[in-house]
Amino acid sequence: MSKITNRELEALTAADGGRILREDGGIVGRVRAGTRGLTVSFRYEYKLGGAKRDHALGSWPKKSLANIRAERDRVRVTAAEGIDPTAAKKAARIEKQKAVAATLAEAERDRVQVLTVQDLFDLWIVEGINRKDGNKEVARMFKRDILPHIGVTPLRGLTESALRALLRAAIEAGTVSKATHMLLGVKQMLAWAEKRQPWRGLLIDGNPADLISEDSILPPDHEEERTRVLSPNEIRELHEIFADMAANYEAAAPGTKYKHERPLKKESQLAVWISLGTLCRIGELLMARWEHVDLKAGTWFIPKENVKGRRGKKQNHYVRLSSFVLHRFQALHELTGKTAWCFPARNLTDSHVSVSAVSKQVGDRQERFMKRKPLKRRKHDNTLVLAGGKNGNWTPHDLRRTGATMMQQLGVSLDIIDRCQNHILAGSKVRRHYLHHDYAEEKADAWERLGQRLTEVLTQQSKMPAASR
Repeated sequence: MSKITNRELEALTAADGGRILREDGGIVGRVRAGTRGLTVSFRYEYKLGGAKRDHALGSWPKKSLANIRAERDRVRVTAAEGIDPTAAKKAARIEKQKAVAATLAEAERDRVQVLTVQDLFDLWIVEGINRKDGNKEVARMFKRDILPHIGVTPLRGLTESALRALLRAAIEAGTVSKATHMLLGVKQMLAWAEKRQPWRGLLIDGNPADLISEDSILPPDHEEERTRVLSPNEIRELHEIFADMAANYEAAAPGTKYKHERPLKKESQLAVWISLGTLCRIGELLMARWEHVDLKAGTWFIPKENVKGRRGKKQNHYVRLSSFVLHRFQALHELTGKTAWCFPARNLTDSHVSVSAVSKQVGDRQERFMKRKPLKRRKHDNTLVLAGGKNGNWTPHDLRRTGATMMQQLGVSLDIIDRCQNHILAGSKVRRHYLHHDYAEEKADAWERLGQRLTEVLTQQSKMPAASR
């Protein structure tokens, strides 16, 4: 049997389709004529264990005759050893696949080992929490106060001491409340990570945040709860500060206004009085829409979506507007009534201002109590310090406490005060299920009495010397 030659193969035509070519050594070729041209598929025929077998050697012209014969020679050695060449080829392919898989797995393990706090945050902020503001506030806190310090730290290397140093720096800067919020955020993120791979495997020494309690980071003189209540004199002084600053600014000659303190925005001033007169949370007020305020009926509806509290522990709230509060809402409507929001954001077409906007404006004007450097494009003065500062700083949330205390002084029952503050009252679920009196008239009376008292306070002559303001 002669050897197959290149000349012989090159002389083949479509008419040779199906022709079988053979040469010594078990090489067999089948001519195939197709639309893509003419090819010859070669195989090696041999016997293994008394049975006839064959093994594919490749196709000409893609593979040269020399390479086809070299492949036959390699396979013949394998078959001579009693090994099925086809099975051996498959086994070799599987081994290569295993090697590739092992390499990829090792690369993945190496990648996981260096995952950072930032990597965890990027996933957690999307899949781990679902807050009503779209996680904007917690994301802002992490990006501003946490990630710049520990974001590049590999999660497996995150330690208790690193977290304590982060929190200690915040406390030393005078922001104890911020530090507690930071701790809570980190605890929530790491608790989520503990339940999921690959993060769980990286916390090899446990969750470092579990070793830090809120009490352990607070300074000894820290007050657990604020008890600040504005006195009638302070309420009156605040009213006069607003009026004096506005009058001085308006009276300033053209070109000299920059020399005078710019008063607090009129909208923010109104927010202060509405918050004081309704006992609402400042954030609930700043999220209010005009569609929820009925100036003719004198009512304000606060949907539970805007109410602070845990999911399932919130309820809608209806506020009857006292004459005092209605007057402020009417003044506010003159300023923002053409928009959907009672307090529209300046640079956004369909959003309310930040729920912390008024708190920041009030805090910026009491800088003597702030242990921080002046912030860019923010006020930094003491124009809203009350009573000469002897009672400490005040916040918009203190107004809620102040209004509730004034109601108590007016003889309003604690139960009605709680309802005016939209507290979820403790008690039997069965009782809450069957008893549905809404106490609307009792609450309306309480709000009106508070409004009358505030009007009296603001119209009385100030007892605070002008020099102390």
